[in-house]
Amino acid sequence: MESVYKVVEIIGTSEKSWEEAARVAVDTASKSIRDLRVAEVKELDMKVEEGKLIFRVKLNISFKYEA
Repeated sequence: MESVYKVVEIIGTSEKSWEEAARVAVDTASKSIRDLRVAEVKELDMKVEEGKLIFRVKLNISFKYEA
């Protein structure tokens, strides 16, 4: 059986951790994307906003493409 998958880039944020930022991103994406397969961490960074650290995770997620 042949399959095709689409890959998109998303960014999640959290005030707690990179892990929480990734979870938030995947949880949010899974609400509108069916058949989510893989989330690959591409980049981690932090932003300082009003004296607080904001953890950011850039992810590539893949899901089964339906024509």
